[in-house]
Amino acid sequence: MLPIRDHNPSERTPYVTYILMALNIGIFLSYVAMFNDAAAINGFFRTWAMIPANVSNGDMTHTLFTSMFLHGGWMHLAGNMLFLWIFGDNLEEEFGHFWYLVFYLASGFAAGYAHVLADPGSTIPTVGASGAIAGVMGGYLLLFPRARVDILLILIVFFRIFSVPAWLMLGVWFGLQLFNGVAVDPASGGVAYWAHAGGFIIGFVFCIPSWIRHGATNYWRKTDGHPPHPEATYRYVRSNVPKVARK
Repeated sequence: MLPIRDHNPSERTPYVTYILMALNIGIFLSYVAMFNDAAAINGFFRTWAMIPANVSNGDMTHTLFTSMFLHGGWMHLAGNMLFLWIFGDNLEEEFGHFWYLVFYLASGFAAGYAHVLADPGSTIPTVGASGAIAGVMGGYLLLFPRARVDILLILIVFFRIFSVPAWLMLGVWFGLQLFNGVAVDPASGGVAYWAHAGGFIIGFVFCIPSWIRHGATNYWRKTDGHPPHPEATYRYVRSNVPKVARK
């Protein structure tokens, strides 16, 4: 279940979101060649990735910041940038450029610490903007729970695009992070589920003052749970690819 866009692109240019995407992509391109050299990429990540055991000991705390701009591969980068592009613009419009950047970085730091608390002795390097972007998703859920999001549903050979409310897509995503955080041993490496869950929760909490300032549940009634501007309309065009009859 992969989100491909929402129906509420911001009315203002999301400069910070674009800059964050450019930084993540540019930094990844600067070291991607190292993946062909195991010693080089391992040394690079040992220096700049966040290692929970180091942070637990009060060492290399700067990696809570640097790790937010590193990724472990092309798909890792592409997935994170897709989610940031879909959900970041409306939060930036809500907070303004400066405070949105503060919100993003704070969510990333909180997500990193959540991962440290989940496995404080781990020596596995952790990289990715996922925690910060999870914070953006948590804030989006609180402020715009009924915004429509188009998702691509893939079931083996079945492909279909559906439009669902944000609360459903984001709620399922968050539930999966909690489930996997409990079910998967963090020492096995792989996905930092507690970083995702921690970032999502802190992003949700950080947005509560803004939600209350706008009138709390009255804000939802006023906007019907959507960003406060007209919804975009998309038209699906039937493919010209001919169908092949089954024999």
